[in-house]
Order: sequence, then structure tokens, then C-alpha cells
Amino acid sequence: MKILLVSSTGGHFNALQQLRSFWSQHECIWVTFDTESTRIALQNQSVYWAFSPTNRHLLNLMRNFLLAWQVIKFERPQLILSTGAGVAVPFIILGKLFRCKTVFIESYTRIKELSLSARLVLPFLDKLYVQWPSLKTKYPQAEFLSDFCRKVTH
Repeated sequence: MKILLVSSTGGHFNALQQLRSFWSQHECIWVTFDTESTRIALQNQSVYWAFSPTNRHLLNLMRNFLLAWQVIKFERPQLILSTGAGVAVPFIILGKLFRCKTVFIESYTRIKELSLSARLVLPFLDKLYVQWPSLKTKYPQAEFLSDFCRKVTH
């Protein structure tokens, strides 16, 4: 399976790294921001550098939609997996139009409400994973991340 892993840097990127036992078994392509730490972490990986900042930056949103179109059309991933944040939006929306499976893992810091990114992509998701019972209650279509991790390790 070909997986497109999409995240911003920092905690979102680290969260995807923690799922290595899942994605390392597949062909992976990364989309993230070009920083010293991501260059080091992804030096032997296939990477596309997204445009940052994404929060309320209309020009970079348009650039990332164009990048998403190009990457998805060329790479043809079967799955787009993201932990957020804003960079995920164009990739998940366009991924769904290209008939990719789409999965979003909400941040551990989101306890009572989904992030803006998660709310924007919700209609385009095949799976939404959350990490708090309060979010599972509020969004019944969500699943617990622990369920995903159990499936990955067994």
C-alpha cells in the first residue's frame, strides 16, 4: 500500500513518527514543512515540502492545494494519513476526490472540541481517531486512537 503521510512540524510530526510500526511496512511519501529537524528525520524518505505558515494564510492555502493536486495525481496513494494541522486540509479534501482512503488522527491536546483542521476535513474522512472519551461522545463517528494502535500492533 502507498501511504501519503501529511503533517505540520513539531507535535503533529512527532505523532506520525510514533506510528512508525504501521507506516514503515508500506511505501510512504511525506508532506511536511522544511525545517532542520524534518530534513534530518526524513533524510532517507520521499518528501514534498509544503508551504508554511498555513493558519489563515490564503496564499499558502492555495499553494498547498496546488501541491496536493500535483502530489496526489503523480503519487496515487491509496491512503492519506494525517495528524494535522492546516496543511492536512487540502490533501484530505483532494485525496477524497481522487478516491484515496483518508484518516485523520486528532491531537491528544484536543479534549472537548475538534481542531479547526479536523472540523474542516470531517466530511472527507473515512476515519477520524480521537484520544478522549469526550470527543468520542461528541463525534460518534470517531474511533479511539487506542483501537487503531491495537490493530496496528496485532
